Amino acid sequence: MKVRSRYSILPEGIRKILVRSTNWVGDTVMMMPSLGALKKAFSHAQTTVLANPMVVALLENHPAVDRTMTIDKGKGFLSSFKEFMRVISWLRGERFDLAVLFQNAFEAAFLAYMGGVRYIVGYDTDGRGLLLTHKVIRDRDILSVHQVEYFLGLVEAMGWPAEEREPVLYIDDEDMKSTSLMLSSFGIEDNCLVVGLNPGAVYGPAKRWPEDRFAVIGDWAVERWGAKVLLLGSLSEKEIGSRVAHYMQTNPTDLCGRTTLGQAMALIRRCNFFLTNDSGLMHVAAAFDIPMVAIFGPTNPVTTGPVSRNARIVRGSVNCSPCLKEACPYDHTCMLSIDPEEVWKEMEGLRGEVIG
Repeated sequence: MKVRSRYSILPEGIRKILVRSTNWVGDTVMMMPSLGALKKAFSHAQTTVLANPMVVALLENHPAVDRTMTIDKGKGFLSSFKEFMRVISWLRGERFDLAVLFQNAFEAAFLAYMGGVRYIVGYDTDGRGLLLTHKVIRDRDILSVHQVEYFLGLVEAMGWPAEEREPVLYIDDEDMKSTSLMLSSFGIEDNCLVVGLNPGAVYGPAKRWPEDRFAVIGDWAVERWGAKVLLLGSLSEKEIGSRVAHYMQTNPTDLCGRTTLGQAMALIRRCNFFLTNDSGLMHVAAAFDIPMVAIFGPTNPVTTGPVSRNARIVRGSVNCSPCLKEACPYDHTCMLSIDPEEVWKEMEGLRGEVIG
């Protein structure tokens, strides 16, 4: 890929770096290797990540991140305008030397430009080219690779080498302690085999395997493996978790919508096995290398699949996939063609390989 700029960035002249994070949990996890590469290229500089409040828990304990700052636009023009003005004022006061924009939106470049950042690096997308001091021109190849490589492509195009290419996450000690107590209160002790189910997907219903089929897998995990089952998901997925629990004949521990993201990370880290749709929590589990089976329908595992040697993918074979649609306009064959027996077979095989 080519970089267009009239300026050279000398590492010794960079003291403060601003990173504009992506807004979604999965994308932010896949961005982590790029953060590590930046920190190694500018080890002497302070790195501040500007992020959606929803993903801050992923960032604040990472060794490549010195500080986090939130941007929360809210709803409506007025609240967004006020938030933009607040962030611009803060940026001007901080006097950042370099901004690296992993968010592709125009607003990311606009805020950095109005905030007086000296050098602004990003992909030349969304009509923001005039606001970037260093425009990375995307080629065809970068649009077909995994998202981890897409983010690393921005860094490597600038000549900043990346050694690690697998996302790694770090958990707050307090979240570890609170979730341990939480699990103990539900009768889930350290010696229990724990299977996590993630039946939601915030992006849209097309990515969700049917809830009654998750329930079947949950019951089989209890009956055949003697497992304790956790249902995990965000607040917006609380009803999905409730429906899975209703369909199950055994009694899962339903924590959908009842934890912070930091606590959900700690709970996933405790799982011995994870069954999930293509979602943010799938990428969290992959970063912890939790043995998992991931179910894919309208999305493409080549570009957004879990980065883990312990992950297996089950995917319906239909001509219209991947369509990348939020809701299926037809009969949802890509998901409905996947039956519980097929998923369970993958789980049994993986368990034999990595758990024993």
